[in-house]
Amino acid sequence: MVPDLHYTGTDVVADGGVVMFGQWNTATVKGHKVAYPQIARNVLGDDGKTIQARRYYDRHVLVRDTLPDAPKGLFEGVSDSGRPPAPGWGRASVTARELPDRLAAWNTGNADALLRRMNGARLAGPGLTEPLATQAGKRDYLQRLFDRAELELKAGQVGFGRTTTYVEWYGTVTRKQPASPAGKVVAVPFGIVERFGPDGTWELYFDTLPVLVDQETISRLFAQLTAP
Repeated sequence: MVPDLHYTGTDVVADGGVVMFGQWNTATVKGHKVAYPQIARNVLGDDGKTIQARRYYDRHVLVRDTLPDAPKGLFEGVSDSGRPPAPGWGRASVTARELPDRLAAWNTGNADALLRRMNGARLAGPGLTEPLATQAGKRDYLQRLFDRAELELKAGQVGFGRTTTYVEWYGTVTRKQPASPAGKVVAVPFGIVERFGPDGTWELYFDTLPVLVDQETISRLFAQLTAP
């Protein structure tokens, strides 16, 4: 499907047996050039070899401009609004002590709690062409996700670096609308990685496809991608 996939790595954090880093991927999918960010999360054994790996990226970018029947983006129309932030970079960091409350905020759909310590930080995530700088824009973005999805996440791996921190949440997502004509709604595997960078940028990495459509539709879309 993507024989010419290339990537460059950024911001590597090694914390104990956990290695997390960003990637910028470029590929050609059915003749269309696509480019998208991804987070790689590896757990290493005592011998330094990977014993578990996960990749976090939005698969919607692979079908968005490639297939005519691709679903509309989850965050279409979300943009900055309200009072612009003061000049300069805000705080974009998290401590180990804050993680339990942050997990609770994701699971209860509490956008205000997630934003409380991010005042002034710029939010980048799936579906955005530019980071969001205003509190109103960031709140609208998070609320769009919470309006469409119920999250049941647990704490995953965390990588605390000198300037960059990665936090993984992993569990399931349930769409808040019928997943099939029969109305059956199924929880499916889902995860989020938050990246807190040194430049006041708070980044989110997750797949929007299981929030947009059911698994049968996802399988059909990717069958179209792999078809000659």
